Amino acid sequence: MKKYTAPIFMLAVFETIAIVLWVTKDNIFYFFNFSYIGCSVALGMFLFVRNNSYARRIVQLLVGLYMLIYLGLICRENMQIEGFWYYLFTGVFEAATIHYAVAKIFGPLIFGRGWCGYACWTAMVLDFLPYKVPEQPRRKIGWIRYITFVASLIFVGALFLAHVGNIERIMFWAFIVGNILYYAVGIILAFAFKDNRAFCKYICPVTVFLKPMSYFATLRVTCNKEKCISCGKCRRVCPMDVDVTDNSRKRENGTECILCMECVKNCPRGAL
Repeated sequence: MKKYTAPIFMLAVFETIAIVLWVTKDNIFYFFNFSYIGCSVALGMFLFVRNNSYARRIVQLLVGLYMLIYLGLICRENMQIEGFWYYLFTGVFEAATIHYAVAKIFGPLIFGRGWCGYACWTAMVLDFLPYKVPEQPRRKIGWIRYITFVASLIFVGALFLAHVGNIERIMFWAFIVGNILYYAVGIILAFAFKDNRAFCKYICPVTVFLKPMSYFATLRVTCNKEKCISCGKCRRVCPMDVDVTDNSRKRENGTECILCMECVKNCPRGAL
């Protein structure tokens, strides 16, 4: 049973969150919402332990489609960063702000950038493109993410300062248009840089929240130095260019790890 500790732990974390929010917000939606996500993530981890090659993709589809179609299009909740700013400015602690608090601000203290690897509906599509392993060196243009981060804040702030009416409708259309732009830019960058995760590395504004908290992540890939033969295969298959052979928190691109486990699956000595 020891090998199932991680999925059981993750399910327990999400169920705890689900029950606490249900009780404190007096809204059973939060119980079903986080229970569903927790069960999906735990299922993926269970399948990974069982050596199912599609474990992560199953979670991506279960969680990503749920958030994109049900929460975003049907419930009309803007789950992107502009939605977070909107609810934050209105002082409402509801779906978008709770989502960011759990998945992207405090959650990474436990599971790091796991959101990017298992739940992001943008990456869900980009990961089906042909360049799963980067074919070009990483570029030093990650500063662009800070521009998109500030731009989203300015966009929402300007709506409030200008006292624009019917902002909820604008937020819904911003969600739709934003997703179209994210997919378009992500796909273009993937083919231009021959890297499915180019959007995540250089453009995505959400990583501004994720990166600093991921530095302290509890769940992280570590290397058994006694087994490692320094073949470099883990580095070559990593979609985020992380040096997982370095166990320090200051390892190269350490806060970029999305826990996809490609390095673990491809290690010839089982050192990871």
